[in-house]
Amino acid sequence: MRRLVLLVTYCLTLSACMTMRHAPTPLAPPAAWDQRVTFLRQLTSWKLDGRAAVAVGSQGWQASLNWREDGALAEVHLAGPFGVGALTLKRTVEGLSLNGAPPGDAVAQVQERLGFELPLDNLRYWLLGVPDPGSPADLTRDDHDRAQQLTQAGWRVVYDRYMPVAGDLLPALLVLSREGVRVRIVVDHWEGLR
Repeated sequence: MRRLVLLVTYCLTLSACMTMRHAPTPLAPPAAWDQRVTFLRQLTSWKLDGRAAVAVGSQGWQASLNWREDGALAEVHLAGPFGVGALTLKRTVEGLSLNGAPPGDAVAQVQERLGFELPLDNLRYWLLGVPDPGSPADLTRDDHDRAQQLTQAGWRVVYDRYMPVAGDLLPALLVLSREGVRVRIVVDHWEGLR
């Protein structure tokens, strides 16, 4: 009898030491594609931090990538290791500027520095995983109703991976290709979606 009392006491003591685990709060069910596209296209503010690897012909380079959207204003910062070759593009209502210069011929300057024309207007949407509403697009979706492959404005965009962000999934790895140019973008962090 004494052993039984000790065993029950031991089990009760042990159970009192256990940590209670709470079930994780379930995410809201994903919205249908049309609702998601409308929501993502209407976002006026967001930020991402990541990395880009570019191959142009036989040349290649890598850079950190920071993209900030805030209404009509946008800022894209690319920098190689230790900040080498850094460039900052700013889009304002006055136009596009490179490295703080007044808006002007920034598109040609960027093309000269990068070795190809960066599709900035389209890329703003592609990063979010949706086509740019300003031009025709061909889109294939995956089993989770997310963009899998997109062809638009002469570019092919392949979405290889998504990450959870604010109860939804946003691109974490995408590859853009066009006529001898390949751009691989890895997103490490999304924030400020509104």
